[in-house]
Amino acid sequence: MADRSTTRRTTLADVAAATGVSTATVSKVLNGRDDVGGATRERVLDAVAALNYRPTTSHVPTATRRAIAVVYDIPASPYILGVLQGVLTETSDGQLDLLTRLAPDRAARTQRTVARAWVAEQHAAGVTGIVGLTLARPGALIEAAADAGIPFVMVDPVDTNHRGMVSVSSSNWTGARTAAAHLIALGHRRIGWIGGPELSEAARDRFYGFTAALDAAGIEVDPELVRADEFDVATGARHAHDLLSAQDPPTAIMAADDELAVGVLAAAHELGIRVPDDLSVTGFDDTPQASWTTPPLTTIHQDLDGMGRMAVQAIIAMSTGKPPTSRHVELATSLTVRDSTSTARR
Repeated sequence: MADRSTTRRTTLADVAAATGVSTATVSKVLNGRDDVGGATRERVLDAVAALNYRPTTSHVPTATRRAIAVVYDIPASPYILGVLQGVLTETSDGQLDLLTRLAPDRAARTQRTVARAWVAEQHAAGVTGIVGLTLARPGALIEAAADAGIPFVMVDPVDTNHRGMVSVSSSNWTGARTAAAHLIALGHRRIGWIGGPELSEAARDRFYGFTAALDAAGIEVDPELVRADEFDVATGARHAHDLLSAQDPPTAIMAADDELAVGVLAAAHELGIRVPDDLSVTGFDDTPQASWTTPPLTTIHQDLDGMGRMAVQAIIAMSTGKPPTSRHVELATSLTVRDSTSTARR
């Protein structure tokens, strides 16, 4: 007769007993919580591996309706809110519940055990599909969702080329090239660039579109005018202040998103530089704040609402067993010209 100790499924309590911590602490580690000490986290994860613990995904959801979970790192972004609007519209039309989730800690989410536990938690809540919004390092989560039979769609992939990934994004390269061409047509030749994180696929594509437009016009990219950092207002203001305080400042600055562009406008105002008389500024996204700035911002419009709706549509189709028509969909972008750009000063 087989030894029952070798056939019994390892439980959360077994892991807790082996590491000398509570089951609540084990649960926190498996869910990527950051309020557990590093040494304790490593001890728990070692025990999980040694005991071959596997979170159960057989719990029968108590929800009577299907749900879609949206997971992201930064909830306060106007970009995120724009995509969420589309997700909410489509889930409402499809009579689906919408659950919003903060992702597990970035370091922890790459652990397969943490990813499986997180996905199991979503399954237990009735989730039948997951939308990841510009989620960094999602590979383990995508794999865990696939193992659990839960469709996972990324919106604007950041730093992954996972072969099983289904994604929706915008034509970032084309959009940035269009904005740069607009500035060049206005006579600008010394154009600064303030971009997003170097690991961001969207940020890289936008930078390549910017450089492509300059190259086509015979304008050499000046490394002194190029910056790459986080997508936020303070970052845009800091880099714009440096660029505009230089001995030979740019006559125009392209920002890789609207939040960076808002920071550029703030720096110009602080330095007494008139926009657009002395400096032209462009953004990217066309979030609501772009029309509220002073002056209103010229920017690249991307269909944030449409990206959210399309991600949900893909999940619904995949949930019925239909393969995605395309693993990567790009929505078109367009230039929205407002009052922050004008002819280059002589």
